[in-house]
Amino acid sequence: MEFLEPQEWQAVALSLKVAFWATLLSLPVAVWVAHILARKEFPGRQLLNGLVHLPLVLPPVVTGYLLLLGFGRQGPLGGVLYDWFGITLAFRWTGAALAAAIMGFPLMVRAIRLAIEAVDPRLEEAAATLGASRFKVFATVTLPLILPGVIAGAVLGFAKAMGEFGATITFVSNIPGETRTVPSAIYAFLQVPGGEASAMRLVIIALIVAMGALILSEWLARRVARRIAGT
Repeated sequence: MEFLEPQEWQAVALSLKVAFWATLLSLPVAVWVAHILARKEFPGRQLLNGLVHLPLVLPPVVTGYLLLLGFGRQGPLGGVLYDWFGITLAFRWTGAALAAAIMGFPLMVRAIRLAIEAVDPRLEEAAATLGASRFKVFATVTLPLILPGVIAGAVLGFAKAMGEFGATITFVSNIPGETRTVPSAIYAFLQVPGGEASAMRLVIIALIVAMGALILSEWLARRVARRIAGT
């Protein structure tokens, strides 16, 4: 007897797909933004920091509604994507990936930023004095040192994307096979008689993923500390 029913597997598979693309597409941006916040001083730095972390303090439904206004078919960004490229995000799994990416982005940036701040800037300055370009300094000095932090941020972002509910259901609804992720499926099963067993099985899956992500990110954070300390 299988642990999950077909529709439950469908929700798990969709969640993995959404979380994978959300993490993959937002990770390079998170590294770039984290590097700016950790190493640069400029007017508006605190504003950028606030905007990055805003999804953590805003109600997820508000974030989802703002996405709907901006990326809906009639929205300023959504209209351009549809008219020019034929891309629709609202009520599609791609929209779920966008919502998940935005909600997980602050966690990724924070983890990567802490890793960058732990690197001695003199190492980067020494490489620069030897004639290395900024990109080469980052690629050959900074990135190898912060790689465990980058991985930790990606893991946290992936876990957040797997568990995202409020912004997702507001932006893309709860369509079976298209936008019904694990959290949305749990909510749906709890609304129908006899759905408690299915909901509990998905809760167990969510707990395993979340706990595994926390343990992995903590282990990687300790590796960062040991590597920077040279032990």
